Amino acid sequence: MKYALIGCGRVASSHITAARNNNLDIAALCDIDPNPHLQLNDLPMYTDYRTMLREVQPELVAIATPSGLHAQMTLDCLDAGAHVILEKPMAMNLADAAKIVEKAQATGLIVGVNLQNRFNPAAQQLKQAIDAGRFGRIFNANMHLQWYRDDESYYSTAAWRGTHAQDGGVMMNQSIHGIDLLNWLMGADPVQVKAFRSTLARNIEAEDLVAAVLRYPCGAIASLQCTTLRYHAAEEQTLEINGERGFVRLGGSCAQVVDIWRFDDNAPDEEECMRHNYGTNPASVYGHGHTLHYADVLRAIATGTQPLVNAEEGMRALAIILAAYADAR
Repeated sequence: MKYALIGCGRVASSHITAARNNNLDIAALCDIDPNPHLQLNDLPMYTDYRTMLREVQPELVAIATPSGLHAQMTLDCLDAGAHVILEKPMAMNLADAAKIVEKAQATGLIVGVNLQNRFNPAAQQLKQAIDAGRFGRIFNANMHLQWYRDDESYYSTAAWRGTHAQDGGVMMNQSIHGIDLLNWLMGADPVQVKAFRSTLARNIEAEDLVAAVLRYPCGAIASLQCTTLRYHAAEEQTLEINGERGFVRLGGSCAQVVDIWRFDDNAPDEEECMRHNYGTNPASVYGHGHTLHYADVLRAIATGTQPLVNAEEGMRALAIILAAYADAR
């Protein structure tokens, strides 16, 4: 399948690796920066994505540009007849996200939103435990993200970072993966969202610290606390699910490491086995999910079905974040 990538910044290498691992025909790159983060000498480099769509005619396009550009670029790719793998967030508002959903349905094309942490092996094991009823009734959940992003090496490197229009803050940019993972595991959307947010130390428009509480239809309550102000220490994202018959805690830099795995029905040494099999932190906070996400999108294209994280699924985490922003205001 002929593939092209729009946006050659920090995450671009993960997309190219996933494309290669899935045997895609990488036909072109596009970036407005003449010296992008990612350069592959054997590929044509475009600076206008519409020209690239017209001349290359890719069948699948990955979009990894500033977040505020995602919606229009996706609509243009769908109009050009290309399936899309879209970096998070899929849009900056629900109206634009709905346009993507409607266009994908109208064209019959696939949009896979890159919330790749669902494909982490530990998360997949946890989802299976929930679906099998091993927790019994779920009482509460917690998702905490503590990462470090400073002005000098991160926010000031691109004018769009930390802006309301093009990026958002720690909740929209960094924490969306954990929020999506939590909501997917809970199996429903929250009925109530309460939130506080602050900008305490970074020179940005959006927040560098947020805390929120989500109430789910079953009565369970989830807490979120997320920041890019982690004092110089290992980055950490934890996810906890607590029920009447089980408790699991995933940790590491992006909730990929099994810290605790306990159930009433535990087989002998199950927790030790889970911690052994899923106890290694990935090399980066991007994790290992890109290749599996790409494979799932390609499976959906080949079979005429939907990927695990399609456009409708991409809207769910976005809706929670926007509800939290609205409540904080």
